[in-house]
Amino acid sequence: MTTMTTLTGETIEIDRGLDRLAGQLQDELLRPGRAGYDDARALWNGMTVREPAAIARCASTDDVRAAVRFATDHDLLLAVRGGGHNVAGTAGVDGGLVIDLSTMNDVEVDPATRRARAGGGATFADLDAATQAHGLATPGGVVSKTGIGGLTLSGGLGWLRRKHGLTCDNLVAATLVAADGTVHQVDEEHDAELLWGLRGGGGNFGVVTELSYQLHPVGPEVFMGLTVYPLDAAEQVLRGYRDWTDDLPDEVSSLIECGSVPQETDIPEERWGEPCLILVACAATDLDRGTALTGPLRRFAEPIADLSGPVPFAEMQQLFDADYPDGLRYYWRSLHLPGLSDEVIPRIIEWTRTRPSPRTTLDLWHLGGAMSRVAAEATAYGDRSAPFLLGIESNWEDPEDDEANLRWTRGCVDAFEPLSTGREYLNFPGFLEDGEATLRAAHGSGNYDRLRRLKRRLDPENHFRLHQNIPPA
Repeated sequence: MTTMTTLTGETIEIDRGLDRLAGQLQDELLRPGRAGYDDARALWNGMTVREPAAIARCASTDDVRAAVRFATDHDLLLAVRGGGHNVAGTAGVDGGLVIDLSTMNDVEVDPATRRARAGGGATFADLDAATQAHGLATPGGVVSKTGIGGLTLSGGLGWLRRKHGLTCDNLVAATLVAADGTVHQVDEEHDAELLWGLRGGGGNFGVVTELSYQLHPVGPEVFMGLTVYPLDAAEQVLRGYRDWTDDLPDEVSSLIECGSVPQETDIPEERWGEPCLILVACAATDLDRGTALTGPLRRFAEPIADLSGPVPFAEMQQLFDADYPDGLRYYWRSLHLPGLSDEVIPRIIEWTRTRPSPRTTLDLWHLGGAMSRVAAEATAYGDRSAPFLLGIESNWEDPEDDEANLRWTRGCVDAFEPLSTGREYLNFPGFLEDGEATLRAAHGSGNYDRLRRLKRRLDPENHFRLHQNIPPA
C-alpha cells in the first residue's frame, strides 16, 4: 500500500492512482523498494536525503503534463528534479511525488541562428558538448554536472558572466507545464511576462521542460589564469586583486577561492593542504590577449604554483567538478559586497584560517561587466550593481561534523553581513532559512511583488512550493 503526503501534511492512500499514472508515462514510475528507486532519489548534497513516495521518470512534455495533473488533482507535495545538483535539496521531497527530467537531456544546436534548445534534464556538460562542436557557448555555471534548469531559473554565474551576462540573460525561450497541466510556449512575443519571471524567478511557475539559449562564439580554447598563493600573502594578494579588477575588460571573469592547497601533481607535495588563495580567471578572447590580461594576477606575490595556460573551454567548465563529488555534505551561503574594502580583506583572511573543514572555501567572485548592465527591473533576477559576491561554501564528509560546520558558516555570514548589501545569490541560499526575507531582498521589492502576481496567474494554489517559494499574491 502506498501513502502520499498532501499539501496540508495529511497522507492518503493512492495505489490505484499511481498505477494509472504509470500507464500514462513513456518512461517509468519508481516506488520505494523497486529497482532504480534509490539511485533516482539520491541528490548531490548528502545533507538532503529525501524519500519520495514515487518518482515519475519523464521522457517528454506529455509525461510531465500527466505527472503534474496527477499531483495537482490529489493536492500532493511535488518536487521537480533536473540535475539534482542544488545545495538546498529542493529536487526531492519526503512522501510526495518527484517529477524527474533527467532523461530529457537532448540538445539541438542551430549554428546559423546561434541558438540551442535543450531538454530540462540536461546538464551543462551536455550543453557544452553540443555547442562547442560549433565553437559556440552560452554562459553556464562553474561545475559541469549542474542541471541547466535550476541554475538558469535562479540566475547563473559562470566563466562568461562579464562578457555575455548571466545564464538567465541568455534564455530566449522555454516550454513550461503549469499547475493546471497547460503547456506554455514562451518567448519575447508569447507571454513576455512569464519569460521575464523565468529569468531569475526560480521554479515557481511550473515545470520547464525545454530551454532555448542565445549562443556566442567562444573557444575552442580560452586562456585560464590559475595561480596558488600562500595565505600568509593574502593581504597583498587581495589588495592587488582589488586594484586589478578596477578597470578589467569584460573578457575576463575571475574568482578567488580561499581554501586549501589542492593535491595536484604540478604542486609540491609538501604544500598540499596548506591554507591558500587560488586565483582563477577565464579570458574569453584570443590567447595572446588573454595571456596579457591575466598576467598581473600571476605576480601579486611569490606563488606556490602557477598553472596558467590555454585550455579548451569545455575543460574550463569542468575545472571544479572533482572538488564537489556527489554525496558530500554541503551548506553554502552568499552575500553581495559593495566593494573589497579594508574591512573586508582582513575578515576574509580571519575566517579562512578558522574553517572547520579543509574542504571549505570562501570564494570571492568578481562581478560587473555585461551582467551588471542589465537593469534590476529588466529580469526577475534583480539588482546587479554589486561588484563582488562572497560565497561561503562549507563542504565536509562526516555527519558528526554537521553542527560545527553549520555554526561556523552562519557565524561567517553574520560577520560579513554588516559589510554587505544584504542580498544573497539564490543558487547559494543555504536552506532558505529566512524564507520570504531572503527572496524579497534578492529580487527587490518591486520585482518580488510582480513575481507574486505572476505566481497567482500560473499557480494560484501554490502547488510548486518546494523551490525558492514565492507565494501567490
